[in-house]
Amino acid sequence: MIVLGLETSCDETGLALYDSEQGLRGQVLYSQIKLHAEYGGVVPELASRDHVRKLIPLINQLLAQSQVKKSEIDAIAYTRGPGLMGALMTGALFGRSLAYALNIPAIGVHHMEGHMLAPLLSAHPPAFPFVALLVSGGHTQLMAAYAIGHYEMLGESIDDAAGEAFDKVAKMLNLAYPGGPNIAKLALNGDAKAFDFPRPILHQGLDFSFSGLKTAVSVQLKKLAGENRDADIAASFQEALVDTLVKKSVKALKQTGLKTLVIAGGVSANLVLREQLEVALKKIKASVHYAEPALCTDNGAMIAFAGYQRLKVGQQDGLAVTTTPRWPMTELTRAE
Repeated sequence: MIVLGLETSCDETGLALYDSEQGLRGQVLYSQIKLHAEYGGVVPELASRDHVRKLIPLINQLLAQSQVKKSEIDAIAYTRGPGLMGALMTGALFGRSLAYALNIPAIGVHHMEGHMLAPLLSAHPPAFPFVALLVSGGHTQLMAAYAIGHYEMLGESIDDAAGEAFDKVAKMLNLAYPGGPNIAKLALNGDAKAFDFPRPILHQGLDFSFSGLKTAVSVQLKKLAGENRDADIAASFQEALVDTLVKKSVKALKQTGLKTLVIAGGVSANLVLREQLEVALKKIKASVHYAEPALCTDNGAMIAFAGYQRLKVGQQDGLAVTTTPRWPMTELTRAE
């Protein structure tokens, strides 16, 4: 089965072809970073319009480089949610319409389930059950995953997501959007111990809170007015955020008794986070798995793969196009 995956939940237009026999046949990705950079964040209307402009050129590019004909596509998976309504609707309408024209099934996929399953595309995929740390611009969650579609929420952010905190602190430091990679780069020249930033609710269950950390950075910057300590601020902020993610992940593994952690989402590409997780999990004899760098950010491959998992057991959507901007993963049905 060859599945076309379409990802348009936010500011990346990602398309990919997943072949159940040959694996990933090809993928293309267009990022709108330059479009939104001057605004310091994603402008929903601009994102939707750019998806409209890019979908047809990108699918033609994907088919050509993969040497696959439209007639060879067996099914289409598109991101149904969560995400920006206009951006989601663009991809959903495109995918559903193309599926109707080709007389093939289509299915709407949960964006974060796609991220969580992306590490399963690696050469040495993790096996269920495992704990998943999902960290992106819009989500920070700890999930117990027992099978595809069988998930238990262990904890989530009660305010800012980790990626959102990175973006906001980057803006305070006059760094370009997106904030995560730019803070990580600046932090290389800083002292992570220079400032003792708080780890809010670190010892209170498995929920996260990064709003207080962001505020602490703002207060410290005002105290340092005129001093060039940006690298130290970036390194200390990153250290506090990563420390929180690592300790909560270890706690989740101990609480569930599971020995495998899967980390996914854009923030999972952070090298300091990966290094500290490796060290911490080795101490408790647990393993950590993450997607290849190209599959950490939003992409069509994860949507195609997640869609295939449901299509292969007969799940599909009807002709009505439905998008769900807010969609808890615990509401998903099992793929069986």
